Amino acid sequence: MVLAIDRRSHTTKFEHLIDTGVNSGPERAYLVAVDATSADSVWSVEDSLNELGALARTAGAEVVGTMRQRLTHPESATYLGKGRVQELVDIEKQLNCDLIIFDDELSPTQQRNLEKILNARVIDRTALILDIFAQHARSREGILQVELAQMEYRLPRLSGQDVEFTRQAGGSRGATGGVGGAIGVRGPGETKLEIDRRRIRSRISELKEDIEDVRKQRAIHRRQRAAQAMPVIAVVGYTNAGKSTLFNTLTEAGVLAENMLFATLDPVTRHIVLPNHQEILLTDTVGFIHKLPTKLIAAFRATLEEVVEADMLLEVVDISHENAIEQSETVTEILEELEAADKPRVTALNKIDLVDDPDDVDTSLYPNAVPVSALKNQGLDALLETIARVLAESMEEVDILIPYRKGDLVELFHRRGNILKEEHLEDGVHIVGRIHRTLRGYFLSYSIAE
Repeated sequence: MVLAIDRRSHTTKFEHLIDTGVNSGPERAYLVAVDATSADSVWSVEDSLNELGALARTAGAEVVGTMRQRLTHPESATYLGKGRVQELVDIEKQLNCDLIIFDDELSPTQQRNLEKILNARVIDRTALILDIFAQHARSREGILQVELAQMEYRLPRLSGQDVEFTRQAGGSRGATGGVGGAIGVRGPGETKLEIDRRRIRSRISELKEDIEDVRKQRAIHRRQRAAQAMPVIAVVGYTNAGKSTLFNTLTEAGVLAENMLFATLDPVTRHIVLPNHQEILLTDTVGFIHKLPTKLIAAFRATLEEVVEADMLLEVVDISHENAIEQSETVTEILEELEAADKPRVTALNKIDLVDDPDDVDTSLYPNAVPVSALKNQGLDALLETIARVLAESMEEVDILIPYRKGDLVELFHRRGNILKEEHLEDGVHIVGRIHRTLRGYFLSYSIAE
C-alpha cells in the first residue's frame, strides 16, 4: 500500500496516523505536474513525469494517466489552477483513481485543500520516494534513516480535520460551570492531534539519537580504514544507472542489483586490487534522483558521509538513457550540496551494450569517462586502469631509496602506492612514485635529496 509510515513492527504505534486501507490489486495512480520549467532547466516536465511514473510503478501502483499545466509557478492553494482542479475531479471519477500523485512536494496547505476536493488520496513525489525507501530498507541503519525522513515529512501535515484527531483526551467544563466527562479525566484535556504531534516529535528525537550513534560507529570504521591507508572510492550515480551491478562485477560482493529505482539503500565496502597492484576500498552508496527530497539527504547524512569522506568518486552513468546528461548533472548538483563535487572523479559510461553505435558516444562530456557494460563485463580493464591513473594523480609523489633491510616498506609501497619507476641499486631499491598522504611519513626519511 503506498505511503505507509513503515512496514515494520517497531513503528506500529503510529499506524493510527494514516489510512492504510485494503486493496486486492495495485492502486490506480494518476500523475499531475506543473510545467514551470525555465529556458535553462535541464529537465522537461515530460521527462520528470516519465520518471514519476517509474517511481509509482516501483512502489507498486498502476499508472492510468497524466496531467500537466503550464504555469509560472504552482498555485499556492491547490498547486493547479481552479479549472484544472475541476478537470482533475472529473478525471478521477472517470478513471476510478485510488491515488493522485503530484510531481513536486506539496505544502501542507496544498495537500489539505486537494484532499477536501478529491475523493482519491493525494501524495507528492517526496512521499512516493519515501515509500519506496521504506520498502527497500534492510539494515537497521537504513530503517532508522527512512523512518526519520518520514516522520519529519508527516509532522507538519497532521491535520485536525478528523473528529478522531480533535477529540479531547480529557474532560471539559460545561456552560454552567459544572464538570463533564468521566472521573479521572476531567480538566482542560489535550486534543488527539496534539498527542500525535508530541509522540512524533518524541520519536524524531529518539531516531536522531540512534542515527547519531550509527554516525559515530561509521566514523570509527572510517578511522580503522584510514589506518590501513587504502584509498577509498565511493560509487555514486543516478538511481538504476547500474551502480550495484558494476560494484558486484568488480568486487563479487553479491549486492542486490535489480532493474528498479532504489533497489539498494545500504552502503557496502569491499577491497579490490587495481591492475598496478594497488589496493583500494570501493564503497557502493545510495542512488540519487531528480528532486531528491532535502529531508532524505539530511536523514541519510550518516550514509552520505561515505561519499564526503572518500578519496575519489566513481560515477556510474546509464549512457543508454535518453536523459543521461541530465541525470549526470543532477548527480553533480547533489554532490555540490554535499560539498563533494570537487573530488577526483572517474565516469563509467555504463550499459554501452544497449547503445546502437558505441563509437558515437561522446566521452568528452564526462570527467575521465570510460565506456563499459557491467552486465556484459566489457571495458572493465580500461576502467580500472583509469581509476589507477586518476587516483595516482591525487596522491603525493616521492623519490626514495629504501634499504634492502626494509623490504617490508617496499612491499607496502607496492600494495598501497603507485610506482612510476623502480630500480635495484647497490644501496637499496630506488622508487619514484605516488603514495597516499597518510603513508608519506613512513618514507620521508628515505627521500633522495635534490
